[in-house]
Amino acid sequence: MNFALWPAWKKGIAAVLLLLVAVDVALVVVLWQIGQNGAQAMRTRTIHLTQQAKLLRADVARGERIRAALPEAGKQCNAFYDNAFFDSTTGYSRIEADLDSISKDAGVQTSGLQFQQRAVKGRGVTEVVVKTKVTADYPSLIRFINGLERSPDFYLLDGLELHGGNAGMVDLDLQLHTYFRT
Repeated sequence: MNFALWPAWKKGIAAVLLLLVAVDVALVVVLWQIGQNGAQAMRTRTIHLTQQAKLLRADVARGERIRAALPEAGKQCNAFYDNAFFDSTTGYSRIEADLDSISKDAGVQTSGLQFQQRAVKGRGVTEVVVKTKVTADYPSLIRFINGLERSPDFYLLDGLELHGGNAGMVDLDLQLHTYFRT
């Protein structure tokens, strides 16, 4: 085939066809590279989504465990409320008796027991601030604080204020918080 003998219109069509084939080859190369990059990006995205799905499944499982444990937690909260908080009708005498017992067991001398009552709105409890003076040596004071912590009744030790002492004894002002069921 002698291309030189072809008429001009055939040469034009052949040139256009060669140009189209070259463009098609270039497009195939570009699409192949994009496909390779896209496949890698899709693999990376799939790995990321798989990890995210595992985390979400773990969160859902943890939420389901929490939901399953809620009735037991509610029972424990009710038991704590019923057992650790004083009844408002007998609370003051129980606090006095409990603190007296703890102080005697620890070898601590208490005096000047004072109470301040504050209503806690919407909680079904009344906060009671208990203030007293404590005189003891250091080991007895530690036993007293330990007795407060181990008491079946609920006390929050809010403050200790040192007022000196003599002959190895320490004088403290003690402030506790407890609650009455209302």
